[in-house]
Amino acid sequence: MKRIIIIEDEQPAASRLKKMILALGEPLQIEAILDSVEDAVLWFNEHPHPDLAFFDIQLADGLSFNIFERTKVECPVIFTTAYDQYAIKAFKVNSIDYLLKPVSQEELKIAWDKFVAVNQTAPKDLKSILVAMKELKEQREFKERFLIKKGDQFKYLKVNEVAYFYSENGLSFLVDNKGSRHVIDEKLDTLAQDLSPQLFFRVNRKFIIGESSITKISNYFNSRLILELKPVVKEEVIVAREKVSKFKQWLN
Repeated sequence: MKRIIIIEDEQPAASRLKKMILALGEPLQIEAILDSVEDAVLWFNEHPHPDLAFFDIQLADGLSFNIFERTKVECPVIFTTAYDQYAIKAFKVNSIDYLLKPVSQEELKIAWDKFVAVNQTAPKDLKSILVAMKELKEQREFKERFLIKKGDQFKYLKVNEVAYFYSENGLSFLVDNKGSRHVIDEKLDTLAQDLSPQLFFRVNRKFIIGESSITKISNYFNSRLILELKPVVKEEVIVAREKVSKFKQWLN
């Protein structure tokens, strides 16, 4: 008999999922229904791990990948999510499946059959799922705008108005598409984590550039690249040698 737990913070959704799982007609039992990251961590620390767990992605006290960071999860997981199809693709790894809310009985049966077929190998893929979930979380938290001070006033500048960022004399600057330069509080190391990697790339220690700011790319000595940007930069903007390969992948 398969032992199953459900982690879902919406009681109606949890009850519905339980009813649907039992309706599969398989030899199984629901050992626990948990509604938070905190309760899940405690449960995994204090109980033998189940054969299968259903994890809602977004819980009241955080995203469910926090469970993996705080305790060991030694069972296959089927994720349930309200995220759109593009985001869900990040979770399509070999032995872990997902269910898009509202869950249908047919989709549940397909996921169950997949679990039955691969449950012996699923645990090794949990690290891949954790990485994918972290990437999704980061994507959902990317900066969308900057608060810019101009004289005694403040204004918002959206990321699609930003050409590039650079550092100079210990300060960080944002240059917008019109060529205006603004001092910002964030250091480049922080910006590199907060900006969408689809929109920006850190070419060296001094510059983070937006794709739309590139006007010309040329080979440079020592297997590096040199860039021309708009608005124009007075100094040379060189892609560091160790970043050239990833930079080309980014452009593709």
